[in-house]
Amino acid sequence: ADIRNIVNEAALWAARQEKSKVDMADFDYSRDKVLMGAKREEVLSEKEKEKTAYHEAGHTLVAWKSCDSNRVHKVTIIPRGRALGSTQIVPSEDRLSMSESELRGQLIVTLGGRAAESLIYQETTVGAENDLERATSIARRMVTHWGMSERLGAVSYKISDEDPFLGREIHRQRMFSEHTMELIDEEVAKILHGAALEAGKLLTEHRDQLEKLTKALLESEELNEDEITELIGPPIHETKADPSV
Repeated sequence: ADIRNIVNEAALWAARQEKSKVDMADFDYSRDKVLMGAKREEVLSEKEKEKTAYHEAGHTLVAWKSCDSNRVHKVTIIPRGRALGSTQIVPSEDRLSMSESELRGQLIVTLGGRAAESLIYQETTVGAENDLERATSIARRMVTHWGMSERLGAVSYKISDEDPFLGREIHRQRMFSEHTMELIDEEVAKILHGAALEAGKLLTEHRDQLEKLTKALLESEELNEDEITELIGPPIHETKADPSV
């Protein structure tokens, strides 16, 4: 449905620009509008804009420095929908599965924005709420669905299933003890704490590049992959693949 909406929106946008054909710029515009919502008209205060820039730069830099992260396509601090900014991370190829190391890498990137706020301001904002929800959901599935906890082992502890027709979770009777539930909570917290520490470590090591990205975002509000590369060099997965880089 998203793909069809993106194509339709791209065609409409190209027509409004009086173009004879749809090009990649039209698809880029329509993808942003469909996936993130229309641009919001209100103007952020300078302080809000700066915090948003550090937050998104944090996501971007952690992804850039992580071997297990996908490509950063674009980062923006233009408010859209409910978000004040966004870092678009896309896979370089179609994926049907993910390894534990890739999931942990995804968690580190997801918590990168919050880690940047903590590093710069010694506190975080409510803007990290969605990041925490997504990270917690991934970590809990790692423990309860995919057996990725050494302490609990290769056992499924699912207490809900997703209904493919209704698009919601259907809860079922819990088949394990309250003590096991406490262990699950501890393991989820341990995974998230480790990811947050790793994100903070990466940003501290590359503080100068975090500042570069933030400054560039404040000036232009949006950076694509080529512009990020020009600012801080190629992403680590490219340098690992080609030692001459």
